Amino acid sequence: MLMIITDLLEKKDYTSIKAMLSAKNGADIAELLGELTDAEMTVVFRLLPKEQAAEVFSYMQSDDKAKLIDAFTNKELAAVIAELYIDDTVDLVEEMPANVVKRILANTDADTRKEINMILNYPADSAGSIMTTEYVTLRESMTSEQAIENLRTSGVDKETIYTCYVTKDRKLIGVVTVRDLLVADRNALISDIMETNVISVSVYDKSIDAARMFDKYDFLAIPAVDAENRLVGIVTVDDAIDVIRESDSDDIAVMAAVTPAAKGKTYLKTGVFTLVLQRIPWLLVLMLSSALTGGIITSFEASLGAMPILTAYIPMLMNTGGNAGGQSSATIVRGLALDEISGRDIFRILWKEARISVICGIVLSVVNFGKMMLVDKMLLGNDDITVSVALAVCLTLVVTVTIAKIVGCSLPIGAKKLGLDPAVMASPFITTIVDALALVTYFNIAVHLIEGM
Repeated sequence: MLMIITDLLEKKDYTSIKAMLSAKNGADIAELLGELTDAEMTVVFRLLPKEQAAEVFSYMQSDDKAKLIDAFTNKELAAVIAELYIDDTVDLVEEMPANVVKRILANTDADTRKEINMILNYPADSAGSIMTTEYVTLRESMTSEQAIENLRTSGVDKETIYTCYVTKDRKLIGVVTVRDLLVADRNALISDIMETNVISVSVYDKSIDAARMFDKYDFLAIPAVDAENRLVGIVTVDDAIDVIRESDSDDIAVMAAVTPAAKGKTYLKTGVFTLVLQRIPWLLVLMLSSALTGGIITSFEASLGAMPILTAYIPMLMNTGGNAGGQSSATIVRGLALDEISGRDIFRILWKEARISVICGIVLSVVNFGKMMLVDKMLLGNDDITVSVALAVCLTLVVTVTIAKIVGCSLPIGAKKLGLDPAVMASPFITTIVDALALVTYFNIAVHLIEGM
């Protein structure tokens, strides 16, 4: 497809390009435009019909949008913005630099600017910040026939018309679907067919909480109301998916000890120095915290000098502890994210993880004891490995796995209680903490066990 478009551009066969793109999905065209040069992208975009151009524009990456806006005349910019849904316009304003935002607002009408400013006034992570004000409202005194006629006239520029909202003095009193209207008698009153048990979100609820409601209730849109139950807007499923994807991306970044990327920025379009700045602070913190591990090893230098074989098993113990803690933290972070568990479940979680860790530790220790005595000692002929050394390593393994899993499940819950992101307490931090605890445990057990035997 890309090669065909570039070939047609070279031939200046714009009619064929226009015909080819007319049957394509907006998201696919946006992806195609992102692979063209800036000049080619501008030419192809200008070939699109007005409504299709707006749809394609809403799917494009922030950098590509900025390039197009820079190439647009004021008339072209106004035409594109006029066709965008209000929530897409708000997203555009949030993504663009100040000089571009100034130009966007200068080319919007007064009503649109008012709606943009209203949505921008809500907290960035609230349901109000991702809602749209383009929805269909009905009166309870309407008949189904009148409601359908109302849809025909007013639904053209609405983001979704499948669910209609019944209001009285702007207060939300019910919802009715297009299916309900179509199957009802034409003279049936909306008050008789509407659903009065309305599930809604507050404009000040967290956007991620609103997004998760779509998974729970299988909605296409959820009404957003203010403190007095007045309908202010609706959150649609496409915006909910964006919120969940962004939240998951941020969690993955934090769990890997990387500062989350800016909204709308992809990896390939983020500069090298920006990526360095996202990573270096965490690396510095973890590097400096690792100094604790070095201090522990130094404090047991005499024991290591007397029994150098103990050094060989330090990496295995530290890695196993880190892996065990990482397993628990990943499970708990996921459970917290999906609201499967909460801080109230801490004792149940600790009891379950304690049992899991003991069983895992015993299994690992039995296997490791056999490996040390059969492989390391007998097959490889390492006479420094004695039963007491093997017991010290294996006993440490049980304790380390137990500690790691307890720490791994406790820290994310503790972070949640303190209002922090549980993902912050994922693998890197847990590994650092467990490493230090594993070394202290190992050396103390080894010293007492070997000296006693």
